[in-house]
Amino acid sequence: MSETAIAFPHLNIYLENVPKQFHIFDFPIALYGVMLALAMVLGFMLAAFSGKLSGLDPELYWDFSVPAIICSVCGARAYYVVMSWDAYKDDPVSVLYLRQGGLAIYGGVIAGIITMVVFCRIKKVGFFAFADNMMIGLILGQIVGRWGNFFNREAFGDYTDNLLAMQLPVAAVRSSDLTDTIRAHMDTAANTIQVHPTFLYEGMWNTLVLIFLLLYRPKKAFDGEIFLLYIVGYGIGRFFIESLRTDQLILPGTSMPVSMLVSSVSAVAAIAAIIIIRVKKAKNSPVQE
Repeated sequence: MSETAIAFPHLNIYLENVPKQFHIFDFPIALYGVMLALAMVLGFMLAAFSGKLSGLDPELYWDFSVPAIICSVCGARAYYVVMSWDAYKDDPVSVLYLRQGGLAIYGGVIAGIITMVVFCRIKKVGFFAFADNMMIGLILGQIVGRWGNFFNREAFGDYTDNLLAMQLPVAAVRSSDLTDTIRAHMDTAANTIQVHPTFLYEGMWNTLVLIFLLLYRPKKAFDGEIFLLYIVGYGIGRFFIESLRTDQLILPGTSMPVSMLVSSVSAVAAIAAIIIIRVKKAKNSPVQE
């Protein structure tokens, strides 16, 4: 198996040449970055379209895009660096080397939400009405962006022989992502590993979440419900998928994967908020006789 190959043997899919980058005038362009850029554009396009359907000016979403992208990238990087500080403490300047990877989606989401709060206050727009449409765009962006992990041969899980099992050449992955179980099942003749394609699992789960949000949006009971349902839907999927990954960020001083903690706490909090708001609305609704 060549270093640029990726295979899904049980699906009879064999891709012989999947590059990590291409060149324009000798300048390398990482396909990971291309997928992230595409994810951002498509995400804001869908958010703007959803906003138009709900009566908001779609230009607001494009105005929001610049500060949102800048702050979210910074937040994603800061989150990753803090949770893996041992890898940077001896060379702090390497924090700036984004081309070497190291972005955490939850850091980007948190920073993006904070930025959205400030933006809505400045523009005098209702945060929850605005956020409902933005989350629909965000989940599409996450679906597309996960394919950057495919090109990078990263964000995979432990050994598996299930239907979606993915084969990768050992030379194309980071040695730190290889567990004892993966090594024990390594095909030494072909020099390949076979793993859970967790990026694909998350993309498939997020597609279901997106479909649900799109279908439910016209029926939402209150502004902010789509925002909260995104947190629930994404959080539940991320909790279980994260448990499979071999490149987990661990909460310092514990053995707990930080994304599993954040996803579970945020999902439970969002469920509680939906229940509380719905109960209050039911109590305040006039009684029909």
